[in-house]
Amino acid sequence: MRRLSEFDLQSGGEPAVEAGAAPLSSGRKGFSGVIVAVQAVRQAGGTAGGLDGAEIERRLIEMGFVEDAPVEIVHEGLIGRDPIAIRLADRTVALRRREARAVLVRPKGALLAAE
Repeated sequence: MRRLSEFDLQSGGEPAVEAGAAPLSSGRKGFSGVIVAVQAVRQAGGTAGGLDGAEIERRLIEMGFVEDAPVEIVHEGLIGRDPIAIRLADRTVALRRREARAVLVRPKGALLAAE
């Protein structure tokens, strides 16, 4: 998986993201796509669910959320559409939407930007 460097940062200090990429958390049941990057939002002085961004990224990568892996949202919870079940390559993983925000995806069939 490609790690971000200071050269990937835009002027606002946020990592540059491929055009057309969106957080997996914004998808609905039936969405399918490809992982572009895993990058947790860094909050000044705060954590997401008790874990810092680097720990969330590490855990997601260990579960198989790596660049170019196919993903599909196969189920949503009844209350608040949370958690979501994601088919990740050959397995199914459940994530909270706040964790899924760290996974940036490109919808299947979307054209790649010029490389």
